[in-house]
Amino acid sequence: MKKLISVIALIILFLNAQSQSITGNWEGTLNIQGSELPVVFHIKKDSSNNLTATFDSPKQNAYNLPCSDVIINGDSLLLMMKMVNGKYEGLLSEDMKTLTGKWFQGANNLLLDLKKTSDIATAKEFKRPQTPKPPFSYQSEDVLYFNANKSIQFGATFTYPSKTTDKKYPAVILLTGSGQQDRDENIFEHKSFAVIADYLTRQGIAVLRVDDRGKGKTTGDYSKSTSADFALDAEAGINYLKGRSETDTLNLGIIGHSEGGMIAPIIAAKRKDIKFIILLAGPAIPIINLMETQSVDVAAASGVPAKDLELYRPLYKNMVMAIIPEKDAAIATKNATDVFNYWQNKTPASVVKNTAGVTDEKSKVAFIAVFVKQLQQPWFNYFMQFNPEDYLSKVHCAVLALNGEKDIQVAAAPNLANISKILSENNNSNFKTQALPGLNHLFQHCIKCSVDEYGELEETFSPEVLQIMGDWIKGVVKK
Repeated sequence: MKKLISVIALIILFLNAQSQSITGNWEGTLNIQGSELPVVFHIKKDSSNNLTATFDSPKQNAYNLPCSDVIINGDSLLLMMKMVNGKYEGLLSEDMKTLTGKWFQGANNLLLDLKKTSDIATAKEFKRPQTPKPPFSYQSEDVLYFNANKSIQFGATFTYPSKTTDKKYPAVILLTGSGQQDRDENIFEHKSFAVIADYLTRQGIAVLRVDDRGKGKTTGDYSKSTSADFALDAEAGINYLKGRSETDTLNLGIIGHSEGGMIAPIIAAKRKDIKFIILLAGPAIPIINLMETQSVDVAAASGVPAKDLELYRPLYKNMVMAIIPEKDAAIATKNATDVFNYWQNKTPASVVKNTAGVTDEKSKVAFIAVFVKQLQQPWFNYFMQFNPEDYLSKVHCAVLALNGEKDIQVAAAPNLANISKILSENNNSNFKTQALPGLNHLFQHCIKCSVDEYGELEETFSPEVLQIMGDWIKGVVKK
């Protein structure tokens, strides 16, 4: 889903010196519970002579992650990445070749020293052949609109086939997966929503894609929001679509990826103006069960032995159940520690190390602290208690549910089976489910099919899936 790699929440640095000596590549290594994670910062000047920076985590195949701010203050430098709520503060050496500092994220901090390896910032270039480039054969507008009470401004791109004033088109809104995403759902420079919008618009379908709260041109506090809030944001987008003269309001749809595919049924269950929804790896089983399976499958794809993971599996769910009900962090931590100690006492030390990364008291405390911190965040707490069936059972519009067979974040077989079961039991006969061979969670043709591979692949989104969606929508609209 797309909170995909938690450690990639890095960036915020302070430096001492003039801006010219700061530009270039700065490399260092984070030590996380005994594992080394190389990192690279690329600092350069833009056309207006302002400092900008990006961040790489090569081991995780994550490149060109933008820093939101680069600030020089005396002998300090600050690089910020608001999207991950992280920062690094460092002091520049007298020879201006090293930085000594720490990486901070939430209540946690890690030592991080950086060494300058080049005066010229050289970020990795990606090959993304599917990314649409102008001029387009259709109309594309960057737009702004507000929710009903004007508390949030939304930045979006609206594409539609032609400017013919009397022509109306079926229209869809695209809903991103978990994590703060821009309107293109940009992951490792894969702009999957731009690719989807480009294809569907060429097929005669208008498309609205929107920045998430606090991202791009959209305002609002993402950190205090839940999936329920994001559903309200999506409704604001649907209302905007209904006000456009190009929109055929009798043929409105929602396409949601991952968490977006969880949100789509929330909206479709209560609104009668939604003609169809498409769920791209949209979860259909209780999220706590989904995340238990995901934690095992992702670790397996990274090489952790299956026999170790089967012993780890019950720990994940039991830890979550011990933490979720408690608002008090101290009580939640005690509950989680009791659960962990019980599991640790009956589990071989090698398994504890391979699965939880725990080798001593310090690493155990850190492991439990991460669990507690995550589950006490509003979004994650709500998410882990969510049961998609509560809403899917009330959906009576047309539904297309697609999953990649190689998806290790939302396992295809049980997910699609449950969608079929729920919709059939509630007399929705207008639905189709399909598993796509060889595709991962991002609907790429994969080889290793691990999370780390997302950034390595050149393909952004399967052309077959684009055609399946386009043909299906046209068939629903025609009926």
